[in-house]
Amino acid sequence: MTPTTSYAQPQQRSGLITALVAGALIALVIANIYLYVQIVKLGDDLADTKKTLNASLSNIKDASSVTMAAQQRHLDTLKADLEATRRAAASMSAEAAAKENAHAEELVKQIETEQAKMQAALGSEISDVKQTSAAGVAAANSKIADVATDVGNVRSQASQTQEQLAKTIADLKSVTGDLGVQSGLIATNGKELAALRLKGERNYLDIKLGKTKVPQRFGDIALRLDSVTPKKNTYSVYILADDKLTFKQNKSINEPVQFYTLKGGQSTPYELVINQITKDSIIGYLSTPKASAGSR
Repeated sequence: MTPTTSYAQPQQRSGLITALVAGALIALVIANIYLYVQIVKLGDDLADTKKTLNASLSNIKDASSVTMAAQQRHLDTLKADLEATRRAAASMSAEAAAKENAHAEELVKQIETEQAKMQAALGSEISDVKQTSAAGVAAANSKIADVATDVGNVRSQASQTQEQLAKTIADLKSVTGDLGVQSGLIATNGKELAALRLKGERNYLDIKLGKTKVPQRFGDIALRLDSVTPKKNTYSVYILADDKLTFKQNKSINEPVQFYTLKGGQSTPYELVINQITKDSIIGYLSTPKASAGSR
């Protein structure tokens, strides 16, 4: 068989597990962005709360000062009247003095009443300040608690995702390929392939290859499926790389099929791993080094 330069572009799609893992990571990124926005908003809310508290305290202080000043003036007037009444009573007759003393007693009661009002007003102002401060602190604490809960939830989700990925990566196997070369970690399903992609050590290209008359291009190579034996989980495939055609016969499921391409003037190792074999197609992935310009 001679090489051909005509290629059919296959329709490629990621596995469901890969999409789910990618979706989980995207969700975590979105959650972290949400938390950042919430923390910034919390800082703004706390600044607004502080500003409101300061304004309230200033208004209460000003109102209290005006009220206390007015009451103090009234109290001073009553005291002056009381002193004048007592001086006048000292130089009057007994009957007149008795009347003046009665008036003085009335003034004393008024003074005591005014003092009691001033104390009550001061206590009320202090209570208002305490209530305003307590309400502001409670609102701020509530917002802080909400953000802390969100942070805890995101951290828990991130921890669970990391644990699942770590377990998946730990379950991956390193085997010897068909050229007798020790392969890196291989994936046997979509979940494991997603974990390999996250490790980022190599490039991984999804492969879904059916029986066609011409090779189908994947990255910078082309493949043509020759035959499949689903009962034995084996397949045979032609690989076209660097205008060189190689035939790989009776390869097993999850077996690293190794071949080399010339990139940058040096031999570069590629691996084809097929995870699923049907009556007329094979499904898996192509693994290439990160330095490869042709892989995606």
